[in-house]
This record gives sequence, C-alpha cells and structure tokens, in this order.
Amino acid sequence: MVANTPDTVRPRLWLGIEFAALYVGAPLAIALFMPGRHLFEALAVFSVAGLLLLWRTGGFGFRSLVRGWSRMPWLEVLGLSLATLLAGTAILYVTHPERLFAMLRSGMLPLIWVFYPLLSALPQELIFRPLFFHRYGSLLPQGQGAIAVNAAIFSFAHLMYWSSVVAVMTFVGGWIFARAYLRHGFPAAWMLHAVAGNVLFTVGMGAYFYTGNVVRPF
Repeated sequence: MVANTPDTVRPRLWLGIEFAALYVGAPLAIALFMPGRHLFEALAVFSVAGLLLLWRTGGFGFRSLVRGWSRMPWLEVLGLSLATLLAGTAILYVTHPERLFAMLRSGMLPLIWVFYPLLSALPQELIFRPLFFHRYGSLLPQGQGAIAVNAAIFSFAHLMYWSSVVAVMTFVGGWIFARAYLRHGFPAAWMLHAVAGNVLFTVGMGAYFYTGNVVRPF
C-alpha cells in the first residue's frame, strides 16, 4: 500500500508542481542539455535534495532505510540475477556480440561491483522509492497503479541514454524495485537494484548504460 503522508510544510498543489519539476522536468533537461560526463554530479545533487525533501516530509522515519534486512527476498534476488543475466546476454548477442563479457577482461569489474551499489543504486533508490512514495503518496493512485507510475517515472529518468532497450529494462526494473520496496522495505529494493546493475555491467551492458556511449538523436 502506498503511504499517504501529506507534506507538513507544503500544500498539495505545490507538491504536484514539485513532483513534475523533479521527476519530469529535471530528467528532460538532463537528457536534452547536460553533458554525460556530469551525470554523477547531477545524481549527487539530486540525492542531497531528496534527503532534504524527505526530512521535510511528515510521517517519514529515516530509520526505515536500514530496517528490513530480515525480510530480504533472497529468492527474488536470485531470480532477478538469473533473468538479468539471460536478458543482457541475449540483447548483446544480437546487438553488440563483441562486448559480451568484455568487462571480465578489463580489470574494472571489481571496482564497479563495489562502487555501483553505493554511488548509483543507493541514491537512485532514495529518490525513486522513499521520496517518491512518502512525499508524493497523496498524489498517486492506489495499489498497482502507484507501482506503474513509479516504473514509468523511473524509466523516463533514464531518457538521457536515448535507448529503447534502456527504457524497457528500466521500466521492468522500476516495477520490481518499487514492488520490493513496498512489500519488504528499502534494503530489498536497494539490493535488487544493486545486484541487477552489477550483473548488467558484468555481461557488458555498459554499452547501453555508460553515458560515454550516448549519442543524442538530434
């Protein structure tokens, strides 16, 4: 169930404007105007802003971010790992076979496995799960509708890659992460996101998720 925790400082109208600016306007501006090399700086700014907004949101406890490890859905983690491995392998086999498992030979994989969960998956999950559902819960439909909106917004946030493959994969991933967050808590969503991302980079899907490879269609 989506938490319906209206903001204690701002009225509903402002929340709608804020939501549109944060989850639609900002990704669109980044995709259209920001050089890809500044992606992590933008993500850092978003993370700080997200934490401040969470702090200003009524009914949210930061301790919830570290609760739920005992409810970790390990079978879902394993299943998503295998599904991501198969999907990534199939996509690259058809589109970029020369990049299949190329990261295994690069020597960069250990660094990616350590830093991706902390520097990419963690801030993304803070912005797209706790902030999304708790600060803006009063704006969302109930049940599966809220998860669908979250998945669509998460996919749109990856517009900067200008890839239909990325759009589909992030929509599916966003649905899985949102569902896990609402059912099992923040640690489950973060774990699933981190594992899926690390598997994708291991397979070689950096061909799609590396900003240095982005070519704008205009």
